[in-house]
Amino acid sequence: MALLMRAATVSAQAVAQDAPRTITISPGYRFTERSGEALYNATCAGCHMPDGKGAQGAGHYPALADNPAVEAAPYVIVNVLHGRKAMPSFGDAMNDDQVAAIVNYTRTHFGNRFVGDVTPSQVRSLR
Repeated sequence: MALLMRAATVSAQAVAQDAPRTITISPGYRFTERSGEALYNATCAGCHMPDGKGAQGAGHYPALADNPAVEAAPYVIVNVLHGRKAMPSFGDAMNDDQVAAIVNYTRTHFGNRFVGDVTPSQVRSLR
């Protein structure tokens, strides 16, 4: 048994040493992605899912797909900036251009076809 445990430990160490190390958040705790799609994939898709249909399990992650609440741009901006319930805030990790990009992406994808682009100045006014 001890020999088996030692072999497993050595094997795990070998895998850890050979595995490439990746960082899941941009350096300095600020996102460097610029496009709405890239920002969505880096920040939202883990909970709201890549298709925007949301999820349930350890928590409830509402669908963004075909969601009429997403039509109200200020609502989406405030949620991205300040968080909501279990959703973390991203206001300190994104600049105004990035928040506008992710809000515009969310409002024009996943079956959402809401008109009117959000501007960085609108984001700035809700910070």
